[in-house]
Amino acid sequence: MKLESKTIIKGTITTLTGLHIGGSKSSLDIGGIDTAVIKDPLGAPYIPGSSLKGKLRALLAASINGAPDESSDDESIKKLFGYAGSRTESGEVTRLIVRDAHLDTEKFKRDFTDKGAILETQYTQEKAENKINRRAGKAEHPRSIERVPAGAVFNFELVLNNYSGEDPKQFIELIKQGFKLLEDDYLGGSGTRGYGKIKIESNIENADTKIYQE
Repeated sequence: MKLESKTIIKGTITTLTGLHIGGSKSSLDIGGIDTAVIKDPLGAPYIPGSSLKGKLRALLAASINGAPDESSDDESIKKLFGYAGSRTESGEVTRLIVRDAHLDTEKFKRDFTDKGAILETQYTQEKAENKINRRAGKAEHPRSIERVPAGAVFNFELVLNNYSGEDPKQFIELIKQGFKLLEDDYLGGSGTRGYGKIKIESNIENADTKIYQE
């Protein structure tokens, strides 16, 4: 199996509601945010490639054959995302590389900072939440959640490895299906409470392909 080419898929992920993908706090601040978002060393939030890839795989598996685990995935999903194999089945090398998606900080500054948006940090907002005790009829356990505000834009890149004897179109169609499923679902945490709705725009229909083997 020879690597013949690579298809480079680029695009943007725009948050339509607040986005929370959890990270770790750098310090224990009394009265600070309880649940922080993941950030790069310069303090800008980003979407880990592992989060994006995992969500795409899970949605496609549920849509195609409702697989409860990777060993039950459809063969096309195993080939696209990779499969470690089992005692009775050989593994599959992953065809899809999903890179971290980084915040477009210049656009964020134009859309938020320059317009005087009220934010708790340079790139995020804080949302107060609590649990309702239905028996007592009161709110309990208040906490603050950090999230990227609606309207933020992240730049992403996927790389599809194309091997000899395979038609990359089948994998392109899978990725397109995954994009549609994700737009109708959510990315990150607390999706059932309104977080993580996104819009994906990409060059997938006209993605560049780098040829290695003629």
